Amino acid sequence: MKWITVAALCVSGIAAQSAQTAYPSAQAETSVQNDEGLRLVVAEEDADPALAIVLPGRAASDRAIRVLFPEHVTAQHGNQVSDHLYLFEPGPRGHRPLWRRVGRSLEYQRDLLGGVQLLARATLEDDGVRVHYEFTNSSRVAYDMIYAVTDPRLTSIFHDVRLERTYVHHVDGFELLASETPSRLTMPLDQWLPARYLASVTWPIPAQRVEHRGDGITYYTKSRAADVPFIATLSNDRAWVVASVSREAGNVWSNPELTCQHVDPQAPLAPGQRATLEMKILVLHGTLKDAFQRAMQQRMSLQ
Repeated sequence: MKWITVAALCVSGIAAQSAQTAYPSAQAETSVQNDEGLRLVVAEEDADPALAIVLPGRAASDRAIRVLFPEHVTAQHGNQVSDHLYLFEPGPRGHRPLWRRVGRSLEYQRDLLGGVQLLARATLEDDGVRVHYEFTNSSRVAYDMIYAVTDPRLTSIFHDVRLERTYVHHVDGFELLASETPSRLTMPLDQWLPARYLASVTWPIPAQRVEHRGDGITYYTKSRAADVPFIATLSNDRAWVVASVSREAGNVWSNPELTCQHVDPQAPLAPGQRATLEMKILVLHGTLKDAFQRAMQQRMSLQ
């Protein structure tokens, strides 16, 4: 199934070689701020592209919301072979992209493997960050599917290692992503982790909903599909909410150890053509309902 490849990659400290070519490394101004005091900052500690979304009043070094931008770019063609055209590598070594600030946006361009060029843009809006990826295929390969995995990782007040404050939405309302696994609340952490918890949206729900795989990770899938690609985490005082939404996605999921959120859309990419994919990271001082209403208002404007 497609989600097997996706879910296996959100891990702590990924270190893999990727032969992408970066544009020149000179830097422009690498932060923007909205009227509410929310800031979007390039995470300079990494050469590969990563961002921090900084809450009002917090230091620019705050990493409560850290976003790998993206974690990886993966494409499939032919007999469903997956190619990683890019894979995030943590740390200061590597080719830094040339960041540009355009209004409230931070963006860069990069040549990936496979003859694909990427324009990545993050735009700070009044209620969060709109993530935009534009792929151009200069190769002769017809990619049946390409996707960029945006990886918002939540720590500090948002960290939710037992998924007690992370929700999805069903046709009858909100439910905890991990509601069907109450034992997670009391089992030792070394038994609960490492784990991935998934909720299908358009993809079929697998017959085996708990899988212990050879990678040592336990994969859990909810028995009910989410009705929209939306996942949200409340802060520990329930005053703030971080939510991710896209227009279309096969599933939503989280690695609870990182409290990451995934709502990754996909698109075909023919030779000589372009494809655009978007998602939104909402950051609100408000309720779960507030975040969902904003998500539904904006969802169809996403590409």
